[in-house]
Amino acid sequence: MTVKIVVPEAGESVVEATVARWLKQEGDYVEAGEALVELETDKVNLEVAAEQSGVLTKIEHGQGEDVEVGDVLGLIDETASPDGAAPKTEGQPSQAKADPQPRDAQPAEAQPERATPIAKRVAEEQGVDLAQVADGSKRITRQDVESYLEKKQSRPAPAAAPAPAADKPARQPDRSPQPEPEPARDSSRPETRERMTRRRQTIAQRLVEAQQTAAMLTTFNEIDMSAVMDLRKRRQAAFVDRHDIKLGFMSFFVKASIGALKAFPAINAEISGKDIIYKHYYDIGMAVGAPEGLVVPVLRDADRMSFADIEQKIKAFGQKAQSNTLSLDDLRGGTFTITNGGIFGSLLSTPILNPPQVGILGLHKIEERPIAIGGEVVIRPMMYVALSYDHRIVDGREAVQFLVRVKELMEDPEVMLLEG
Repeated sequence: MTVKIVVPEAGESVVEATVARWLKQEGDYVEAGEALVELETDKVNLEVAAEQSGVLTKIEHGQGEDVEVGDVLGLIDETASPDGAAPKTEGQPSQAKADPQPRDAQPAEAQPERATPIAKRVAEEQGVDLAQVADGSKRITRQDVESYLEKKQSRPAPAAAPAPAADKPARQPDRSPQPEPEPARDSSRPETRERMTRRRQTIAQRLVEAQQTAAMLTTFNEIDMSAVMDLRKRRQAAFVDRHDIKLGFMSFFVKASIGALKAFPAINAEISGKDIIYKHYYDIGMAVGAPEGLVVPVLRDADRMSFADIEQKIKAFGQKAQSNTLSLDDLRGGTFTITNGGIFGSLLSTPILNPPQVGILGLHKIEERPIAIGGEVVIRPMMYVALSYDHRIVDGREAVQFLVRVKELMEDPEVMLLEG
């Protein structure tokens, strides 16, 4: 019996994926539960495992091809034995490992049907004849269609045929403007062209959408970090002994942000059509740099978490981001986001919203600066903070007061302990 390997559902917001790599080859025997292929989505990479033991007889979608939920990735013959020999039937000789028919053996007229579902959809939307895209060597992907469109747009339009004349005049020199030839590349200035990963494409699309759909504005303030730094210095050893993790700055900012969100609930809301949805829970997204781009795992019910819980979760997120093992559940949702450019040395920036959220807090590097306190100039460790917000539902007054509240809580951190 032949078993289909299909693209699984990976969450309500994930409908497309790209085949990153096959971990098994055609003809390999696989055990039930063994990973077969790795898919790249716009959020995470996931492995598809074999549901039945058998021989992988055919790979329907190769590396780099786009697939959708439910597409057949390959076929497994569960009647085949581990040594690759299929069971004999009467009057039929035994066969060795499956030798699937090469894809190029299909009739030429059937080649356009070998396009991926996403490629077909893009071709239909753009009015592209897939027969013009097919080169007879592989399955057509969305990238093939897009490359065809780019080449087609870059070609000069064909000149119109001249109207017939009774008496053909003497041929005149062609003075019509000619397309300029593409300049030769300078070998002393090398360039490399690399297609963006699916995740980078999604990041780019979402950032542009955020700027186009929201009335985004940013307000700034600065925080004297002396009190938090002093508290960490006094309590660090006991905290590490008790929880086996260091007390960082991020847990303080998470707690301070929640305190400010409770005071200004519109910043913890989102827009849905003509309605405002106020969230009475606090799922705080933590922007984390990963090898393939920024990801935002979420601290769920962060208002119920202790300082140690927050620090341990942030550390785990960082490790999983570097090893590319964040799950969809880690990344789903979020009501407010904190991003810390200070760890890279940023002194000041304007963070971009993470839709559908309407607020994001940007943190920056701590730098000793002279400030005036009680009529005297003193040197203090200062941090600039920025709040970007959607002006459609958050007024400037609320945004400014939100940052003031964060500043108050950070400069008197005992208040956060008293208020929970």
